[in-house]
Formats: sequence, structure tokens, C-alpha cells
Amino acid sequence: MARPRPFRQVDVFTAEPTLDNPVAVVLDADDLADDQMAALARWTNLSVTAFVLAPTDPGADYRVRIFTPRTELPFAGHPTLGTAHAWLEAGGVPADPGTIVQECGIGLVTLRRGDRLAFAAPPVRAEPLDPTLQERVVAALGLHPGAVVDARLLDNGPRWHVLRLDSAATVLGLVPDMSALAGLGVDVGVVGPHPEGAPLQVEVRAFAPADGIPEDPVTGSLNASVAQWLRDVLPDAYVAAQGTAMARAGRVHVAHDGATTWIGGDTVSVLSGTATL
Repeated sequence: MARPRPFRQVDVFTAEPTLDNPVAVVLDADDLADDQMAALARWTNLSVTAFVLAPTDPGADYRVRIFTPRTELPFAGHPTLGTAHAWLEAGGVPADPGTIVQECGIGLVTLRRGDRLAFAAPPVRAEPLDPTLQERVVAALGLHPGAVVDARLLDNGPRWHVLRLDSAATVLGLVPDMSALAGLGVDVGVVGPHPEGAPLQVEVRAFAPADGIPEDPVTGSLNASVAQWLRDVLPDAYVAAQGTAMARAGRVHVAHDGATTWIGGDTVSVLSGTATL
């Protein structure tokens, strides 16, 4: 039987409401069935909707399930930060005051608290892109092949087919053919450097039309993968911009601390109330 459940809609990777990527968070979701979660994710029509449940691992503070409008994800970055924000705001108390441990499809993910929440990036597996697929991605993006500096398949739960481009200007100038991208059936990311001395190190864009997300305003899992892939290229601490092409202002704060890469972002609740499910 449907009943009211605590609900937050949190803007992630921004301190100003409506300027970046919202995530819907339903707390107290233990008795919801898979099809109920999937139906709400389709209805919100956000890039992701998260559901908080009691953990099954004794080392976790809570468990989260993450749904796009079309599928369930084992991990994603902006719902990780947004769910932690919503859980704390709703009165959640972590076992360790300085950290939060989230259980999700890939296992346990640690978040640290400070000026802003940040999650420890899961390990990424990097592989060369299939040359034929790379050619099709380049064509779907409307790119000149000479603008591509490097390319990899990056997998940290989500699988991103990522092109490193020659500049942030090239990234921002892309006008992708979304039908062609959707036909590839893969998620595509692009990253390019801002000019030396700029306050932002790189510009990032993410396209997942096959998952019902033509362009994602900001993507924690992609930024986490890119940060580890390009660790020898980028500074130990930097800020990435994403969402610029969508009139958003996403800011992803990356910091390498020994063997751990931290992906941080500001979070702010925009909607608070109940969802009747």
C-alpha cells in the first residue's frame, strides 16, 4: 500500500540551487519493489533517482540503489554525493563522524566530510577503445579525428568510452548527432584542457542517449575515471567544469591523496517533502 516517504531533490556539484545536476532521493525505501523504483525513476525523468535502504554490510551506514529512467546502475558519482547529503539532512548519523560509508552495487564507497562531501573514487579499469567504435564515436560527435589526443574505455561500474581532446574549446564546440550516439549503445565522455593558468583545469561532457540521458549536466563516475586515467597529466588537485554547454555550472573538485582519488562537490537541497509510493 502506498505511503508517504521522506524525499529530497538535491542539486549536486553546485552550491547554488538549479545550476547543476539534480538527483531525486527517496529515503525509507526498504519495502519498495524493483518495478516501483524503476517506475519512479521513469516518472522523475532525472538522470538518476536514488533509493535509501538499510545496509546489508555491517560496515555501511546505509545502502543505496541507483536508477536511470531505463536501467539500474551499480555506482554513480552525483547520486553518491546527493544521497549522502539527503541522508545526513534527514537525520542520518554515521558510525564515524568524519566519514560516511555507502553500500551500493559495486560494494562499499567511503565519503569524507569537510568543506564539501567527497567520495573515494572506485578503482578504474582502462582499456584501449576498439578502433572501429572510436571512428563511429568521433563521427557521431562531429569531430575532426585530429582533435583526439587519446581514447580509452574506462570502467568503474559504469563504462565510459572517453575521448581526450585537444582543448576545452573543442569540447564546448561539439554538436553531437544524438541519434547516431544512441545507435552506438554506449556512454561517451569527452575531456579537454582549459588554457594554462585558467582557474578550471579541464572541461568535461558526458553523453548517454542510449540510457535516456542525451547529455548529463555533471557526472561523478566519469570524472572519477578521468582523474585516475590522466593522473600523470593533470595536477594532484584541480577543478573540472561540466554542464557549461547546458547553461549549468558544475564544479568537480578532484584531489589525489596517496593511493586514493577523492571526487568532491557542493550539494544543496532544492525540494524537500514526501513521495507517496
